[in-house]
Amino acid sequence: MDDTHNSESEKYAYSFDFDVMHPYMIRSFEPFYRQGSLLELGSYQGNFTQRFLEQFDDITCVEASLEAIGQAKAKLGDKVQYVHALFEEVTLPRRYENIALTHVLEHLDDPVSVLKRINDEWLAEDGRLFLVCPNANAPSRQIAVKMGLITHNAAVTPAEAEHGHRRTYSLDTLEQHASAAGLKVVHRSGIFFKALANFQWDRLLNTDIVSKEYLEGCYKLGQHYPDLCASIFLMCERGE
Repeated sequence: MDDTHNSESEKYAYSFDFDVMHPYMIRSFEPFYRQGSLLELGSYQGNFTQRFLEQFDDITCVEASLEAIGQAKAKLGDKVQYVHALFEEVTLPRRYENIALTHVLEHLDDPVSVLKRINDEWLAEDGRLFLVCPNANAPSRQIAVKMGLITHNAAVTPAEAEHGHRRTYSLDTLEQHASAAGLKVVHRSGIFFKALANFQWDRLLNTDIVSKEYLEGCYKLGQHYPDLCASIFLMCERGE
């Protein structure tokens, strides 16, 4: 979770994230939902939270930025309960059947300790964690390496560092952190085959070059090649 968002870092958020990735993330989660409550860790301004309201009426969000919580409340009203705190310090009153941690873990100084809190303190006995991070091995990123724009797949670029990224995960390193925290990884996948950078997608989405059918094709192809997706996705359950 990152409390350094500002108008400059807002440039980082392209419509590709909101209009393409968010719906496909939800679609990837839906087959695994448990009935009951949802805890979203790192909700920021509530854009992703809003999509959960179609499936859940008991949602709690933990967010470090008071300003972001204010913007989310203006958007979602009292449909969501907000807790203003850091993951490392927050005390939550109960366990949750579903926990979402999407594009947040790469921001944390000690990701394993937060994942361990999820496993030990916050996840219900039969609960499920939906863990999503940007993928170091996305083709768009590998192309940037070959172009000399990035030193290696897992590098943290200056723009990412400014946005608060501490690391760039691949499937193996993400699973290693989840397992180190005691979580049981039940399902591994990727979300959306991605050969273009976000800013390129953002321009394309404003034209008629890319159809909904093409987007659907990229989503389905990503299920065949999770290591070549924009984001990687682990569904985890509580470990011993």
